[in-house]
Amino acid sequence: MRDMPDETRADLVAARQRRAMRATTRAVAGWIALRWHRLSAGELGRLPVTLVLAAVWIIFQCINPTFLSPRNLSNLSVDIVGTGLIAVGIVFVLLLGQLDLSVGSISGLAAAVFAVLSVNNGVPEWLALIVAVLTGTVAGTVQGYSVARTRVPAFVVTLAGLLTWNGFMLAILGTSGTINLDENGLIAHLTSYYFTDDGVAYAVAALTTALVFLTSYLSWHRRRAVGMPHRPLHTIGVRTGVVAVIAFVSAYLLNQFQGLPLALLIFLAMVAGLDIMLRRTPYGRQVYALGSSVEAARRASVSVTGVQTAVLAVSGTLAATGGLFLASRITSVSQNSGSGVLLLNAIAAAVIGGTSLFGGRGTTWSAVLGILVIQSIASGMALTDTPTAVQLVITGGVLFAAVVVDSLSRLTQQAHGRA
Repeated sequence: MRDMPDETRADLVAARQRRAMRATTRAVAGWIALRWHRLSAGELGRLPVTLVLAAVWIIFQCINPTFLSPRNLSNLSVDIVGTGLIAVGIVFVLLLGQLDLSVGSISGLAAAVFAVLSVNNGVPEWLALIVAVLTGTVAGTVQGYSVARTRVPAFVVTLAGLLTWNGFMLAILGTSGTINLDENGLIAHLTSYYFTDDGVAYAVAALTTALVFLTSYLSWHRRRAVGMPHRPLHTIGVRTGVVAVIAFVSAYLLNQFQGLPLALLIFLAMVAGLDIMLRRTPYGRQVYALGSSVEAARRASVSVTGVQTAVLAVSGTLAATGGLFLASRITSVSQNSGSGVLLLNAIAAAVIGGTSLFGGRGTTWSAVLGILVIQSIASGMALTDTPTAVQLVITGGVLFAAVVVDSLSRLTQQAHGRA
């Protein structure tokens, strides 16, 4: 090519650029066609909540230009972690077509156990943390086994658990009422530590993009090898590109303030790990199968008792973990821990994010999008000094709209033979 005339070389370069442009255009067109086909069949996916989140951000940015500032977005990324983890546990339960009402009380109980052990009794924080998380696991397991064996709806059993675990929390805290945590301790650092080196955030963004492409490509290769339906390869490219843009823009914005928050890194790692567990393991497939039809799952030799118990155990574990992050944010535990609108926000986040109330449809990332919407509304209201009552009304309206969309989507899928 070096020996070619400049005109010929320029023609070859231009031809390559045109081919690359046509390939990119075909990829984008194919992705749009696929999305439109799924939308027309009622498979809305994350589109509704994404549009709602974009609308919330645009509205509050127009009202207050500091809403999308690096500082506020960094604070927002930490604020979503505690409730977001609890919402991820709710997603697991909703996939079964059930509801866990005890997650708020379990989160408060776990925080109280940690505070009493570490502050009042001098137990090392790492050991107290393990005991606190296991407390949530045990509580969830007891409830899950009760649901599976008695076949009483989960919301009834967990309603009893809500009262029981809250009573245990009050008994553990005793008359002191409030216990302040060490501001330089392990739990406090969960939400106060930031990776100030810019390279860390960009490295996480690059790793995330690479993992998304690798998992998608391997799935495409396996399905193609055995003749199963699979995404077109260009669709994987477009999807990876979207993830890369989001990841690197987020890294850039976070680096403009204090860097990557440790809390956000832990949260995203846990969500990604649980997503893989749901979509790539036999246990996850059993959860989806049980949510779609209990009788069909039972006839397929799925252990209904085991799956239901495990799901409530996961919910309890994540509730306890979320409770520790909430305690870390305010460095204290009180008799009000786990109360208020925490339960409602966790359930709303899962539903708003796209998890179906009818079971069998949703992912852990649904909770991330849902809690982003709810916490964005709360953050915007705080910046604009809007009364809490208005925030509750708006959140309730968004939740109602999400439920209506979920119901209409299910009806559309039934009409197309997809549900």
